[in-house]
Amino acid sequence: MHGIPALIGGGNTGDGACALVGVGFGPSNLALAVALREAGVDLGCRFLEKRDRFVWHGNMLLHGSRMQISFLKDLVSLRDPTSRYSFLNYLHGQGRLQDFINLRTFYPSRREFNDYLAWVAADFDDQCEYGLEATAVEPERTGEGVSRLRVHARDRMGRERSWLTRNVVIGAGATPKVPEPFLELVGKAASGGPLVVHSNDYLAAADALARAGRVAVIGLGQSAAEIFLDLHGRGVAVDVIARGPAMRPADSSPFANQVFDAGYTDYLYGLPPGEREALLRAFHNTNYAVVDPELIDAIYGILYQQKVERSDRHRMLTRHDILAARADARADSVAGVVLDLAGLDHGGRDSRRYGAVVLATGYRRHIHRDLLRPMEPWLTDGEVGRDYRLPTVPGCTAGIYLQGCCEATHGLSDTLLSILPIRAQEIAQGIAAGLTGGRGMDIRTLMKGDHRNEDHRAARAP
Repeated sequence: MHGIPALIGGGNTGDGACALVGVGFGPSNLALAVALREAGVDLGCRFLEKRDRFVWHGNMLLHGSRMQISFLKDLVSLRDPTSRYSFLNYLHGQGRLQDFINLRTFYPSRREFNDYLAWVAADFDDQCEYGLEATAVEPERTGEGVSRLRVHARDRMGRERSWLTRNVVIGAGATPKVPEPFLELVGKAASGGPLVVHSNDYLAAADALARAGRVAVIGLGQSAAEIFLDLHGRGVAVDVIARGPAMRPADSSPFANQVFDAGYTDYLYGLPPGEREALLRAFHNTNYAVVDPELIDAIYGILYQQKVERSDRHRMLTRHDILAARADARADSVAGVVLDLAGLDHGGRDSRRYGAVVLATGYRRHIHRDLLRPMEPWLTDGEVGRDYRLPTVPGCTAGIYLQGCCEATHGLSDTLLSILPIRAQEIAQGIAAGLTGGRGMDIRTLMKGDHRNEDHRAARAP
């Protein structure tokens, strides 16, 4: 490999530290692992994943749910369409390529795409430590500076482990956003409390929800729509409750979709902060609080058929605010939930009892802040770099990179699958340049043909 022969064959940097620890092993860090391998780079990477196995949004792999982006935006194709880790090569290996072509679609089922990701992840089992949750990233001081970091993690038994590394890439995903009225209720069903779950845990609770009677679904976005349709199919009565006036369609038109292109990241990053914010607001309806139009049509059709049948099984309680939520146990039933609602248009108030509540209320991306708290004295207030590296004070040469936490600077694609291969390439190049003292090594040239690891290529060749 050009310029960094010391990194081939083990990845030890010579001082007992590995070159890279990745926090989380979802699609983002999986794409990075693939990019490094296909460049022929062996950094001795370790990835720490709190789940026991690879799964991507496992509790929203609903029957019939489909991807919202093209299968060509897989882990590799935008970087190298000939990669053996492409979705098309996965289909070929599974014996389904011709059958998939006959579907005449760019949008596989979510279950199939999860299976594709797991298929790729299985090739990196030697690099990933499952069942370990990272708890902190600390500076390892050497003299007056910091050239290494210590990553702490804990397993399910509470046992602590740590790794010394020159670089950390945080791709730990997001955590469920729980509205304030539900903070004391969510996740308490196992201890006798009411059944209140976030969409992040939906499938695990689906059977219990089907027995709960009337269910409130909070939210008007894609997850709320998918959960409504799934509960409808299970025979459940549903109230959809939200502050907004209606489900709005996602703008997936070609020009709007250009905001997810890799080149748009360069454009957005180069703008002044105020102009960036204005553009992010302008394209908000391409990704947030919006629903695929075909799902809106399906839901409207169900509600219309109710009118024909003079039924009130499902209700859309839009333009309602939830003032409070409390458990309500009856002697003849399991614990339910009473919601105090306020109409935003007419000002009226109402209390309604539900057998269960599903929160389709989105996610928060704060894990990196919690992990990096011990690093605060070594971080500056500057913007994250174009290469996704956090700026550090003089004397700190260790690299900290963020995946999926940079929407404000890098655009709406940052939390999505859209640019995974390109971002992985950029981060890999930044790490390699840092390890070689910035000697101008360009990993793009290393990701082509002659420099790939032929042993790994043979392992997955069709």
